[in-house]
Amino acid sequence: MLANYTKEFRYNLTLATPVMLGMLGHTFVGFVDNIMVGQLGAVHLAAVSLGNSFVFIAMSLGIGFSTAITPLIAEADSETNVIKGRSSFKHGLFLCSILSFVLFGLILLAKPLLYIMDQPTEVVALAVPYLNLVAFSLVPLIMFQAFKQFSDGLSMTKHPMYATIIANIINVILNYCLIFGTFGFPEMGIIGAAIGTLVSRFIMLFFLWWILSKKEKSRTYVTNIKLFVLDNKMIKKIINLGLPSAMQMFFEVAIFTATIWLSGTLGKNSQAANQIALNLSTMSFMVAMGLSVAAMVRVGNQKGLKAYTELRRIAISIFLLGLGLAFIFSILFLIFNRFLPTLYVDLSDLKNFTDNSEVIDIAAQVLLVAAVFQLSDSVQVTVLGALRGLQDVKAPTLITFVAYWLVGFPISYVLGKETMYGSFGIWLGILVGLTTAAILLYIRFHYLTNQLISQNKT
Repeated sequence: MLANYTKEFRYNLTLATPVMLGMLGHTFVGFVDNIMVGQLGAVHLAAVSLGNSFVFIAMSLGIGFSTAITPLIAEADSETNVIKGRSSFKHGLFLCSILSFVLFGLILLAKPLLYIMDQPTEVVALAVPYLNLVAFSLVPLIMFQAFKQFSDGLSMTKHPMYATIIANIINVILNYCLIFGTFGFPEMGIIGAAIGTLVSRFIMLFFLWWILSKKEKSRTYVTNIKLFVLDNKMIKKIINLGLPSAMQMFFEVAIFTATIWLSGTLGKNSQAANQIALNLSTMSFMVAMGLSVAAMVRVGNQKGLKAYTELRRIAISIFLLGLGLAFIFSILFLIFNRFLPTLYVDLSDLKNFTDNSEVIDIAAQVLLVAAVFQLSDSVQVTVLGALRGLQDVKAPTLITFVAYWLVGFPISYVLGKETMYGSFGIWLGILVGLTTAAILLYIRFHYLTNQLISQNKT
């Protein structure tokens, strides 16, 4: 019985691994920024965390919206309908481009909130100029996502990975030069990190377009695009899929972002420690996101073929694979919960030794909670991918809102008080929210697939 699912593991990994590496590449940009900036001190690390909190929220909306492209492309690909696929991509790219500038503008308008959020004054002073540049990097990033989701829908998952690797190499080099002022470059601190992120994301976008324009399978889709010749029906279809998907990702990312703001009320050390735990958890989450994309593509393919029994079997195989990988991350977080935070701070810095030691202590506690919720996080995101492949987005949006904001956030808010459990309590709320989402989303998937299988038999 189990072999019916495990025999899919090899193909699922083949499809998902490039996506995982590509998603990890996005996170690696933040990982590199955090490690390098962390050498400047806890205040600088907290400032990057606070600035990125606004960007993460906007990014979640852009990336979530772009996922509407993948199931449409996957379905068109299984039907060998190039015209339908080309239309889906063109309209998706147009909407993602518009959305990227809207989100950039909204972040600029939201900057005054930094001064009224009860955050450390010295952290806000550093975060504001950093945020200006990183916010603009959303424009190339979300446009890149449109190309990436299209490429994933055609099962061409390696090419976005290549683009991300190139971008990361450039980001590391620019960071090293601009943060610390090496090789004759000016020493710019966290502004240098922002410039590195901005430049690398533009290069990532243009490299992916270039490589897709050279491939026979994708060339006809990404060249000679009449971007402003639009079909209102297709625009409406993508918005109807993309907007709920954007809100699903927003609800999850926003509660993690809330941990940044809540921890900021506890002080700069709690905020820096939260950023370390968040960065590490995000990297493990991106592995699950890779499997989520694989679920979206494979379920979308089977939906196009109307092979619903096979669809369910393949989806469950991905859920099980995700659980196995999540278990490995859980063990790693439990074993290395004190070692991993030391990668982010400089304990040889005697001036900041007390602060850095406290950051490590807090981060180590929080990573214990993160170790436990790896399983829930994997289940909820892979099941969400399968539901998007089924083009079922409205009910999952309601589920994620309830799980994260009506269940998880109130627990984080109450238990995260300084008089309660502090940062540890904030992350306990995340654990409860993720577990609730995982259970409810799987129930939804089970109900829908049983219904489709029953209808197909009659």
